[in-house]
Amino acid sequence: MDQVNWGIIGCGNVTEVKSGPAFNRIKDSNLVAVMRRNADKAEDYARRHGVPEWYDDAKKLIDAPNINAVYVATPPDSHAKYTIMAAEAGKHIYVEKPMALHFSECQEMIHAAKKAGVSLFVAYYRRCLPYFVKIKELMESGRIGSPRLVNINLFKPMVKQKLKKDDLPWRFKPEISGGGLFVDLGSHQLDYLDYLFGPTVSVNAFAANQTGLYPAEDIVSANFLFDSGVLGSGTWCFTVSEKNDTDEIVIVGSKGKISFSTFDFKPIKVESESGMETFHFQRPKYIQEALIQTVVDELLNRGQCPSTGITASRTTRVMDEILKDYYS
Repeated sequence: MDQVNWGIIGCGNVTEVKSGPAFNRIKDSNLVAVMRRNADKAEDYARRHGVPEWYDDAKKLIDAPNINAVYVATPPDSHAKYTIMAAEAGKHIYVEKPMALHFSECQEMIHAAKKAGVSLFVAYYRRCLPYFVKIKELMESGRIGSPRLVNINLFKPMVKQKLKKDDLPWRFKPEISGGGLFVDLGSHQLDYLDYLFGPTVSVNAFAANQTGLYPAEDIVSANFLFDSGVLGSGTWCFTVSEKNDTDEIVIVGSKGKISFSTFDFKPIKVESESGMETFHFQRPKYIQEALIQTVVDELLNRGQCPSTGITASRTTRVMDEILKDYYS
């Protein structure tokens, strides 16, 4: 392979700026087709983004001979289905996060890709964003000594739109999303900590719904142990007041600490024996571009992508463990 020709299954909002345009900005990478069940919307996306082909049938896109890689950007309940279809057609796969509804589906996806001899990547793009790369560099430089513990606090106000129980957005429907906003947002945090500290080996957690606005969990508290020996804790609540909006992760080491946000791109703060430092980064326009670059590089044998089906499946396994009692 000397060029990656992409087809997108599910050209919805996430592909408008976060990912879609990035495929054409990378050397030896081209977006050649998109698919959406609504033919008019698929055609409109293709026209606006200069994509040559559009489909309203996923199988036709997957079977197109000019496509050698498929980006699955549908809600999580169809990730496994389309990933397995693409693998069986001999196409490499880049799938949105969370990887699937449950860890068992992740295993099926990994098996299908391995059996077909194709690569499987997952869109946990923080592993490649300069902001988060800097944090990893600071950790590995020993700036705060040996890491001891990490704490996550993510508190968000209640959704502003009026939710109708008979017409909920898919992110609030566990049968489609795998959970609530904890799964949608918290998965990024759990995956990044896996990148920093290795796999999570033990979890204790509570999840609940305190408001009754939707069936998914709206508050989660968890404690976890990483393979590296680092201890972690996290609290996620999506029903606080505007003034209590919080997005912070704190890593405490033997010689200092690092504080940063996951979604707000607030300055990284480092407190160490040499004093206080701050590092500023802007949010990239095409936020998935850096990760997609590594996907293309690996497919063309000139690099390696840090977010694979194997690594992403670990994050789904942790979320399953955190939510198991709530959904039992």
